Amino acid sequence: RIAWGFTLLYADVQDVYIEQTRGDDYKTPSGWQPFLHDRETIHVRGGRDVTVDVLRTSHGPVITPLLPHEKRTLALRWTIYDPATVTMPLYQMDSAQNWEQFRTAFALFGGPPQNAVYGDIDGNIGYQAIGKVPMRPGGLAAVPIADSSHEWQGYIPFDKMPSVYNPPSGILATANSRVTPDNDPNPLTLDWAAPYRNERIWKVLANKPKLSAADMLALQNDVYSTLDQELAQRFTYAIDHANHPNHRLREAADLMRSWDGNVAIPSPAATIVDAARAALWPMLLQFRLGDEWKLYRWYESPFVEEEIVSTQSRRWLPGNYSNWNDFLAQAVDRGMTAMHAPHDLNGWHYGDVHPVEVEHPLYGMVPWLRGWTGTGLHPQSGDGTTVKQVSRTFGPSERLTVDFSNLDHSTLNLVIGESGDPLSPYYMDLWPYWYKGTTFALPFSDAAVRTTSAHTLTLVP
Repeated sequence: RIAWGFTLLYADVQDVYIEQTRGDDYKTPSGWQPFLHDRETIHVRGGRDVTVDVLRTSHGPVITPLLPHEKRTLALRWTIYDPATVTMPLYQMDSAQNWEQFRTAFALFGGPPQNAVYGDIDGNIGYQAIGKVPMRPGGLAAVPIADSSHEWQGYIPFDKMPSVYNPPSGILATANSRVTPDNDPNPLTLDWAAPYRNERIWKVLANKPKLSAADMLALQNDVYSTLDQELAQRFTYAIDHANHPNHRLREAADLMRSWDGNVAIPSPAATIVDAARAALWPMLLQFRLGDEWKLYRWYESPFVEEEIVSTQSRRWLPGNYSNWNDFLAQAVDRGMTAMHAPHDLNGWHYGDVHPVEVEHPLYGMVPWLRGWTGTGLHPQSGDGTTVKQVSRTFGPSERLTVDFSNLDHSTLNLVIGESGDPLSPYYMDLWPYWYKGTTFALPFSDAAVRTTSAHTLTLVP
């Protein structure tokens, strides 16, 4: 009667605290306390046992030994260290029949915070943020905490988490992007995903009131990037108006000028934009920060990048450039040089520069088994700002469509399949579907299951 799916909420579930120390003690609101010790013995085959002694405070384990050159005593507080946050109410989730039962089940969910979208056989839709997110009366902190005003006060109550049922628009979309306003009394995070994927989903759904399962699968595989196409036009304009652009820059501008914004495998324009974007950040930040520019990585940085390039504020322009056109043209030139662009840019295909590769998590570490148990390199379409969000080692974990008019017409695709055993005939059997953006039927009714079953595995006590 119901169906649901997840995207990651990106909620902030960690804080790092700077502990005041005195010998073997650390300072707490109630006075000095001795460090706690978590000792673990690791049995090494063919070698001696290794004993690991991890210092711990009331906040969590001391992580200073993991950070080269760090002199402060830093402790990590993380929701995963609380047993209350690892609950998984699978039975309640699988037996829920309506929106109320769905919310009751997920109120018990303690896993990593998620955006849960809901639909049912009666045509209702809903959204619910789930998982345990710390309550921080002192607000969210983006740096290690040295005061007492940022202590956690339990978790945000479930009925205070973002939720909506049957919105007037008739549309719900989540793609890791922002779900709360600026003045929300229970802030969830300081770092949402950039809005482009979510905006693309909304536009496609809003412009086509009747959507089939095939339409939804096509949307899951969509590789159009609003950001990349916008930046392509900005780079093109800059090259057209720069001082003495070389022949390769003019060729790049011509390719970007007519590009449709689809980050497709054969696209040279997508490759040029990608290369220019890679060069842009160090050119902007290294001038002021030196090598510390590498520390500036956050999910919404593509939006900041667009704002800087669009507004072209004088204060963002590095001092060794007289105008933005020369600067952006140089970003394109540097990017192409750094990524070894060929002489003929028409043959510079995005998918070849950004392939996808899936390796077995264990056998992939053994050189002579890596090729046999992995997918190998394959040209890939899409990037971090497309609905099909991918990189060389990252992508959608599954693609599901549910047809309530006939559940046997629903579809499901996992990345490589159910089996993780390379000797199984079902290992990697779903990979061609995932890679090609196709899928297959997910039998639901007893009759459909009987018709399509190849064999039956019966488990007994």
